Amino acid sequence: MRVLVTGGAGFIGSHVVDVLAERGHAPVVFDVRDRAADDVRDVHAVRAALVGVDAVCHQAAMVGLGDGVADAAAYVSRNDLGTAVLLAEMAAAGVRRLVLAGSMVVYGEGRYRCAAHGVVRPGPRAVADLEAGRFEPRCPRCGDALSPGLVGEDAPLDPRNVYAATKVAQEHLASAWARSADASAVALRYHNVYGPRMPRDTPYAGVASFFRSALARGAAPRVFEDGAQRRDFVHVRDVARANAVALEADVPAGACVAYNVGSGEPHTVGEMAAALARACGGPDPQVTGEFRRGDVRHVTADSSLLRAELGWRPRVSFDAGVREFAHERPPAA
Repeated sequence: MRVLVTGGAGFIGSHVVDVLAERGHAPVVFDVRDRAADDVRDVHAVRAALVGVDAVCHQAAMVGLGDGVADAAAYVSRNDLGTAVLLAEMAAAGVRRLVLAGSMVVYGEGRYRCAAHGVVRPGPRAVADLEAGRFEPRCPRCGDALSPGLVGEDAPLDPRNVYAATKVAQEHLASAWARSADASAVALRYHNVYGPRMPRDTPYAGVASFFRSALARGAAPRVFEDGAQRRDFVHVRDVARANAVALEADVPAGACVAYNVGSGEPHTVGEMAAALARACGGPDPQVTGEFRRGDVRHVTADSSLLRAELGWRPRVSFDAGVREFAHERPPAA
């Protein structure tokens, strides 16, 4: 297939391009890093790029948590308006296959179980609790401690910042496009992606990048909260393969299917910092107790649906991936 990869010069997109080429496809890069005119909000640029294309892998986005709502217009313009322009032009051009870069941020907090009340959904953590070092969410019904688990694709969506809201909207736009254009879409909900070509101090899956940058300066990685917040760190090459598998999948026309993309091996943020410090031979992490409003405590992936339906498996182990990442020369910011 000839595949248009929006954001194809970026961290994840560049790996998607590599994997597609390795599997015999013809990737076409569409990215403002390569050419300023390659903006997914530009109808004419998108229309020209879609000529002769069989499928689109949509990676282009403004990423990060955002700063309150001050930058909401920029996020909505780049992520949602850009996606709407792309989908409208795909419909007009007869391009009927899409893979969308989604995100685990659509879930808000992950999955929790209370011993007395079963699966519950805690609300946002109170600032007073965070300031007092009480980082774990409690049962919203009885106040008891909760056990974190793996979040599945059927979990209710609960975006807790502007960026997350735009990622939910992208999925809804893709679903509407699939139905109206008799097309197929796959939304891949990436968990914490890391690996080669990750920009220095990027706000996306930023902890690994920030930790590596500190160690490169000879400084201790600074770990927020108590370091026990759980994440699923998934290697970028595994994410790229998931994109290729999704593009090749037989998805029914009119459907938009969502899949988690994670390693299946939860690790704490503190464990990531310590593993990088060991690999770099640097100072031990410093647990600061600081926090960011809007951060969630635990969110880790149940990727069994992607494995069962599309046959995808992660190949890069946490230890091997961290060692490679630690010793790569990071690209310029």
